Amino acid sequence: MAAIESPETVGLRPFHEFDDANALWPRGGRPEAIRKAADEFRSRFKEQGEITAVRTIPLVSAPYPVKYAFGGAAKAINPYVNIVNRLVVVQFEDFEGEMKTLVWEPTIPEGSADAPFYAQLAAASPQWVQDKLATEFNTLDQALASAGIAPEAVNFVSFDHLHVQDVRRLMGTTKPIDGESEPKEAYFPNAKFLCQRLEVATFENVHPMQWAWYVPDGMTDVRDDNLVLLDGDVELGKGVAILWTPGHTDGNHSLVINTPEGIWVSSENGVCADSWQPHLSKIPGVKGFAEFMGREVVLNSNTLEDSVDQYDSMVKEKSVADSVASDPRWLQVFPSSEMATLRRQWPVVPSYTHGGMNYGRIERRHARG
Repeated sequence: MAAIESPETVGLRPFHEFDDANALWPRGGRPEAIRKAADEFRSRFKEQGEITAVRTIPLVSAPYPVKYAFGGAAKAINPYVNIVNRLVVVQFEDFEGEMKTLVWEPTIPEGSADAPFYAQLAAASPQWVQDKLATEFNTLDQALASAGIAPEAVNFVSFDHLHVQDVRRLMGTTKPIDGESEPKEAYFPNAKFLCQRLEVATFENVHPMQWAWYVPDGMTDVRDDNLVLLDGDVELGKGVAILWTPGHTDGNHSLVINTPEGIWVSSENGVCADSWQPHLSKIPGVKGFAEFMGREVVLNSNTLEDSVDQYDSMVKEKSVADSVASDPRWLQVFPSSEMATLRRQWPVVPSYTHGGMNYGRIERRHARG
């Protein structure tokens, strides 16, 4: 078996509006170049049409250090906030007019618990503390069932990056793992898994600065015949694109969808709307930090593989997104792990919460299609 090297063979279309801006050096002029490229992309992307439907379903809420969430900018009492991971189901027409289903961020908490950061946090915390800090809203089975989608009916699967993901549980393996007698079956047996080549390569030799967040052996012996390696920006069909947004990790990418209320971007580069628009933030310290440092975004900073790239990626995301219809001050950039609004986090609570992306009606699917 071997990974799929050419995304075009599975109906994807690479696009290149951002190539020149990405390559610009020195990097000081890159944000402005990105904004110009975003205008070109937005115009073309919108002309292609909208998705058929999107639905988000909460999976799990997990603790996350404030110092990482806002790169040290926020002034907190509780050192942890909670972030909520949501499954995103998108249905759209591909470029041949066939209906396709994309599943974005299908996190399995049992796998995430093996990431060294969370494994060590659990080992150092009493069970009652762990129970208080983490909440499971839906299993992946339950979330898909609520959307009316069977795993075998999913065409594409992707994560914005592979922190805290044990991909073996989704892709299946060629050898037994964890003491099991047989190789693990693929959870999504008919899906193509879309990953940036750089993100997959990270698993082959994890750097100490990356180690705490990647599940050990999380891609070892996976069935890679359905793994599609991406080298930048691609479109999946009408109203759906994946935008390469490196920095948080080398292979980070973001989901872009065109809806009846405009373009949304789903990203891990920030933890709440304040991250992309700190000038509107009411979280103590965030607005002042951004103004003092002359920055227009505040990074999610648990790893800093390249903070300049991450900054530029967040500029790219906010330049692509449309404004929220009900409150045009805010942009439709939806954090894939959005910070919760729990009272115990006060005063570090989001100034604005998206809560999800929900449009249209998901077509119930119980067979491949």
